[in-house]
Amino acid sequence: MNIIKVLIVDDEKLIREGLKIILSTHEDIDVVGMCSNGQEALEFIRKNRVDIILMDIRMPICDGVLGTRIIKEEFEDIKVLILTTFDDREYIHEALKYGASGYLLKDSSYDLIYEGIKVAVKGSLVVHPKVANTIISSVSKEEDYSKEIEKYCLTDRELTIIKEIANGLSNREIAEKLYLSEGTIKNNISNILTKLDLRDRTQIAIFAFKIGLAK
Repeated sequence: MNIIKVLIVDDEKLIREGLKIILSTHEDIDVVGMCSNGQEALEFIRKNRVDIILMDIRMPICDGVLGTRIIKEEFEDIKVLILTTFDDREYIHEALKYGASGYLLKDSSYDLIYEGIKVAVKGSLVVHPKVANTIISSVSKEEDYSKEIEKYCLTDRELTIIKEIANGLSNREIAEKLYLSEGTIKNNISNILTKLDLRDRTQIAIFAFKIGLAK
């Protein structure tokens, strides 16, 4: 069993402690630390192995947006999952732009947060179902990819793979669904990242929402 090392970042001690207690009941979760802002989180992960960060948005000194940015610049492989409120949509937009793996509302059930952690660690986008359309539409206001899709020269296969990534499928699952080898899927994803000038699967998933491939 692979153990997921989680860092909780929130300026409210009760929230940090509550999340730690609940998440620690899962055998595959190891809460390795708790911090009160993004700068503390960066200093912590420089000294400790972390797979994913549960990051609040509104915090003093270094908020979740800046925290996501500075952490992803230095530790690209660490996932950042935003825990926020519905009113933070502009902050969410910025956090996604800087590489966050998605967001969940603070009133989410602990089961949903647990499942979100597992999905994010696999490289898929995590979006709270209640407000997905609202937030994704606000993200898409900045650029309208649907009118420019031809300029990226994406093949039908690449468009299909983009859609399946947004649907949360792994490389192996996509390969099985399309009757292709996993290596072929990896090569296609590399081509997609190059064509779209993106960094990772999360950004591919966001792109899929923007152009209407995923709902």
